[in-house]
Amino acid sequence: MVYIATGIAAAAALALAWFGALGRLLNWPRRIAKAVLVDPAQHTTMDERGAVRSIQAADLTLPAAALDEIWSPRNLERLARTYWRFLTRATLGLIRVKYDDDERAVVLLTRPFVLLRFHAPEYEMNATRGVVRWRIASGLLVSRAGHDGTGYLQIEVERCARVDRTTARVHVEVEVANFYPALASGVARWFYTATQSRIHVIVTHAFLRSLARLDLAESVVGRYAAPDEVDAVPDPPARDPRETSAV
Repeated sequence: MVYIATGIAAAAALALAWFGALGRLLNWPRRIAKAVLVDPAQHTTMDERGAVRSIQAADLTLPAAALDEIWSPRNLERLARTYWRFLTRATLGLIRVKYDDDERAVVLLTRPFVLLRFHAPEYEMNATRGVVRWRIASGLLVSRAGHDGTGYLQIEVERCARVDRTTARVHVEVEVANFYPALASGVARWFYTATQSRIHVIVTHAFLRSLARLDLAESVVGRYAAPDEVDAVPDPPARDPRETSAV
């Protein structure tokens, strides 16, 4: 009984620390933009094969001059790094990202505890849309069905019509698609929905709200730091109307 009580107390303390950390992340430093969550109605779905698609989204309203200043491949790469930095901070350092030339490994403290392994990110950008996409390779959280290379994590930003002469709006989406969770295949779908899926939504919402600070982290790799690398970013493909209507 003593061990059980100690475990419950430790779990409660960790939960309080986690929510406290999220609170500090959301309140520091000063917000420059306003973030409003705008998830689609069916934001998380699982098909009959067990593939998950989850989309969390927010509209950021900010000074037009600020958006013009940060709209570049370099800052799209910094946005990608900001996502991983937020994940590490939100988990009190338990989850970290290890960088290699051809992959990104999301680990529990260190290797060999690789929760998710991604291929190196792909970037696409033009005057109105920017996309960074990590294709899922493997990991402890991925079932064998998810090792086919079709799953991905993606952050997309899209410039919307201006609110007025000095105010702009940008739509930000974080999408996971064709993800086959090991929890759902090994335990039960309801267990995945009640645990990993719910935590992912909470953390992603907190990340989207944190973007109101426009506090972008410096990239670890610096792929687009040099001016001559900017022209190497391909344009994103046109949206599929069927996909747009489904969201």
